[in-house]
Amino acid sequence: MWIVTGVLLGLVALATFIGFHSGPHTHVLAGAIGLAAAGCLVYMVATRPGPVLWSLLGADLIIGTGIGVLGWNGLTHRPEDTGGSPSNSLEGEHGIAMSQLAPEGIVRVRGELWSAISINGTVPMSTPVQVVRAAGVRVEVWGEGAEVTSPAGLIELSEDATMEGFQ
Repeated sequence: MWIVTGVLLGLVALATFIGFHSGPHTHVLAGAIGLAAAGCLVYMVATRPGPVLWSLLGADLIIGTGIGVLGWNGLTHRPEDTGGSPSNSLEGEHGIAMSQLAPEGIVRVRGELWSAISINGTVPMSTPVQVVRAAGVRVEVWGEGAEVTSPAGLIELSEDATMEGFQ
């Protein structure tokens, strides 16, 4: 019985750690395995009570229940259920350029580093930016102090240029 209980407790720990990467379904599974381990521990306490078994039972109930509730909340409170955009959307958030955006670089938004593209020119480092669009792991930003540059490869016309050679 000790081996079965030990394997179940190991599976609870494994499913808990995997759940942080794979999502709430695995946390619910960890909670269910924790309940099975608690059943084994209750049987063992009933047949041979001891302080080690009581400690294992208490720890298993706390961890298994906590992880199970965490998973259940993750499954029942999805951002898509609100009818609006997800609460973790970066659009409209303010950040700071951590490198020069010419036009690509790195920005910090909500304390996280993101790969970014400036949509209004070269943005110097340490300049405030605002996220216009987020797509995958890249954000498009508008820099407040951007230096507007002409697109490479295009001809610049001065004010006194004429259209004589183009007719």
